Amino acid sequence: MNMEQLEAPVPDGAPHGVWSINTERLPSGELCVAGVPVGQIAQEFPTPRFVLDANDARSRARAWKEAMDQAFADLAGAHVYYAGKAFLSKAFARWMYEEGLHIDTASEGELVTALAGGVPGSACGLHGNNKSRAEIERALREGVAHIVVDSLAELEFVNVVAQENNAVAPIYLRLTTGVHAGGHEFIATAHEDQKFGLSVTTGVARQAMARAHELENVQLIGLHSHIGSQISATEGFAQAAQVIFEERVWAHEQGIAINEIDLGGGYGIRYTAADDIAPSPREFARILAQVVREHVEKTGLPAPLVSIEPGRSIVAPAMFTLYTVGTVKDVAIDSGVRTYVSVDGGMSDNIRPALYEADYTAALAARNSQAPTQRCRVVGKHCESGDIVVRNVALPSDIHAGDLLAVPATGAYGRAMASNYNMLPRPGVVAVEDGVLTELIRSESIDDLLALDQDQQ
Repeated sequence: MNMEQLEAPVPDGAPHGVWSINTERLPSGELCVAGVPVGQIAQEFPTPRFVLDANDARSRARAWKEAMDQAFADLAGAHVYYAGKAFLSKAFARWMYEEGLHIDTASEGELVTALAGGVPGSACGLHGNNKSRAEIERALREGVAHIVVDSLAELEFVNVVAQENNAVAPIYLRLTTGVHAGGHEFIATAHEDQKFGLSVTTGVARQAMARAHELENVQLIGLHSHIGSQISATEGFAQAAQVIFEERVWAHEQGIAINEIDLGGGYGIRYTAADDIAPSPREFARILAQVVREHVEKTGLPAPLVSIEPGRSIVAPAMFTLYTVGTVKDVAIDSGVRTYVSVDGGMSDNIRPALYEADYTAALAARNSQAPTQRCRVVGKHCESGDIVVRNVALPSDIHAGDLLAVPATGAYGRAMASNYNMLPRPGVVAVEDGVLTELIRSESIDDLLALDQDQQ
């Protein structure tokens, strides 16, 4: 791989690159992240390991914040909520807050992590389609900015819990707009046949708004929409916003003031060079602001505060997974030979290829090779034939056991969705910033796993 393939320019704040902006290949062939060679990283923090380019993540967060602030400066302003489900640690939550972002959480665990990182409750939101009493009570106690209500039943439940705690819960209603965008079926979230939200099409959304207006222990402050994930065009967001604004007009006619609109996340990135390039944060912000202006001009209603929830587009390109190669073997297939390259991780640290048929790429990480490339499939060490890390990638034919292999763009939903399948400990996360390594999350050990086993014999 030459230098050009590793360059990851971020023009206009757009996550165009596959690798982080501070990743380069040294003349020796070794990858270097923010001044630290991967060999040094692997020596200090054995593989498998998630490696985070801290300044890259910060710069992408800053790009979203600046884009939204600029686009909505003449309106009612905007908030950017980092979607903590993509990846969260105490330090990372703190960094996002330092860059001016709020934190979107989807469980008590995510909320507590953000709080432990120094993020105030007032800068957090709570999502989820099946919130527990404990989660709602914690959100009320910490004074979160809003609780996103997902159903009529949950609306009643939140009101009861708030009443029992002598509180008034600030809520958004999550609406399904019928706008379907994004990649795999499992990550498209605004069509009707799925678990999230209150349907606009069937009228349930308006029923929920009317009911929320009646209840004494909830305060309806906003409407929310999330149309999917890995979206590489602006049209879906604009369409969803228009549907939300139609519901806002109806609410106004009923005497219900809706002063905040959250258009969710789902902004796409490139996992391979073949993927589409998504519009930049500035372009997304410009389109959304234009839809808001048209709504205000058409209806005469005051401009709402607008929020978005990027996650993947901030953290995914900023992180790669570093593996050590083990078994390498050739397998005959109809069109020739495929080389299987096994690494010391797999579906336990990246379930996305198995779950979503997601594509990734990979690079030999610690040396140059003059050998010709060959068609390879990078696989994990689990007892599943679907344990595939990279389906098809050209790697040097002299790749061998002990080589370091790097898979880029794993920052979103890699560590977050990691498991202990086959009793493998989950990998840790190390951040690199200006030549300094900092362990954000330590790797688990087998002793950690056994400590959960309560057998006394």
